Amino acid sequence: MQRYADTDRDSGVSHYEIGETSITVWFKGGAKPYRYSYGRAGIQHVEQMKRLARAGDGLNEYINDHVKKSYD
Repeated sequence: MQRYADTDRDSGVSHYEIGETSITVWFKGGAKPYRYSYGRAGIQHVEQMKRLARAGDGLNEYINDHVKKSYD
């Protein structure tokens, strides 16, 4: 698990973990992680989420706009 950089200091994401075909996201104040997989969220979305997580910006907004309910 890695701490999310949150370069703009405006994200609800606190940590993430990148898997081969998924990304798991922890939200600030949340009790559980959310896993987004190729099978549920789609390859394009998961790969974009991985890019945003590594960049440390835009992940929370992307989740809210595109895959909010598409976790495993």
